[in-house]
Amino acid sequence: MTQDILIGAVTGAIEHKISLKLRYANRHGLIAGATGTGKTVTLQGLAEGFSRAGVPVFLADVKGDLSGLAQESTLQDFLVKRAADIGMNDYHGEAYPVVFWDIYGEKGHAVRATVSQMGSLLLSRLLDLNDTQEGVLSIAFRVSVEESLPLLDLKDLQALLTMVAGKASVYSARYGNISAASVGAIQRKLLVLEDQGAGFFFGEPALNLQDFMRVDAKGRGHVNILAADRLMQNPRLYATQLFWMLSELFTTLPECGDLEKPKLVFFFDEAHLLFNDAPKALLEKIEQVVRLIRSKGVGVYFITQNSGDVPDSVSSQLGNRVIHNLRAYTPQTQKAVRSAAQTFRPNPGLNIEQAITELGTGEAIVGVLGDKGIPDIAQRVLIRPPYSFVGTISDDARKAMIAASLFGRLYDQRIDRESASEILAAKMAARPADIPTSKEAARKSSGRGRQGYGETLFKSMLRQAGNTLVREVIKSLKSSRSR
Repeated sequence: MTQDILIGAVTGAIEHKISLKLRYANRHGLIAGATGTGKTVTLQGLAEGFSRAGVPVFLADVKGDLSGLAQESTLQDFLVKRAADIGMNDYHGEAYPVVFWDIYGEKGHAVRATVSQMGSLLLSRLLDLNDTQEGVLSIAFRVSVEESLPLLDLKDLQALLTMVAGKASVYSARYGNISAASVGAIQRKLLVLEDQGAGFFFGEPALNLQDFMRVDAKGRGHVNILAADRLMQNPRLYATQLFWMLSELFTTLPECGDLEKPKLVFFFDEAHLLFNDAPKALLEKIEQVVRLIRSKGVGVYFITQNSGDVPDSVSSQLGNRVIHNLRAYTPQTQKAVRSAAQTFRPNPGLNIEQAITELGTGEAIVGVLGDKGIPDIAQRVLIRPPYSFVGTISDDARKAMIAASLFGRLYDQRIDRESASEILAAKMAARPADIPTSKEAARKSSGRGRQGYGETLFKSMLRQAGNTLVREVIKSLKSSRSR
């Protein structure tokens, strides 16, 4: 029988342990709490538990302090005391099989995706495009497919947009209006995105997400840690990249129903960045992915400072909850505390709303799914200490682990194969110099008996004016004869 994951013990009742049931871990979850209340330690403990159970984990390290999972605990006094307080008689130090990743390729193996994989919806979100610009970008993606122009990196997309703008009349007739202003706005935003470092993310070799789903020789799940301290300087890129990963998992993994344990658990830290100012189409996509990805064997856990950061349509699908202290100093935060308390199954012996504001560091209100997937009543819980090191490992230790990893030969060297930019450049180079451009051809053809739109309209107006004048003259003549 698969071992469940110990979260902690009920405050004041160490014999009453609270564990997350692995068979319901794909029903998703939430870890919330103000800064400094213990969210990171809770996340670290859950990641350890999943790894020990043979479940691979992905998490983003936004502050750099989750790298400690790669080293065993130094058993500081406060950790040993906490272990004793909750009756952990087997407390010891243990390191876990960590793989480091980084889109910049500095603190881990490079993470890349192609522009085509990202898709027009997520790229529009990343570029903060309006509806008109998003429509033009969708047309460009359609053209890339129909004309076999692979979009791998940002220079491919720039080249494609230039081509689409040059043939705007042709594509507008087929797909809808394409204005030069919209194309120019997209291109300018692409330059800004590239200056922010997104060029590192787009390209090949693209990440195969199956490489997140591995176990070591002892059967422990790999703990995949994405270095996100630098990435967080561009919050929109951070959130979009993580959601792209979820979307790819949803698209590529087969249906498997409810398993004894998940295939992968995905921790989404700073979750509010995913939902802030997200357009309706994206929110609907997020809701769909979260609702259906559990049937692919993936559990998603959102980490945020306020449980209200997650929209109700998504929050209603989160079956396992760990809420640390939520500070209620304003009417708005008091409302948030009340709302968070109402997401738990009531406990007759616990005032949940009051307890949330009184929790000490390392304490939380915990509600997990019990037998048959029915929520257990909420409990006030002392969170267990991690077996791994609490804090950041040294740069030398990180570099040694990256160098020893087999993933380096797969991802660390960028590949630049022929794609849209090279194909379009080759077509331009192959065109004879005496063949006029489309604009030149239009001007020349208008002088050889083929009228342009403006000339045709002008002549039509002259004919209408002439016909009107003739009718008035005839009418005048008839009138004079009758007199």
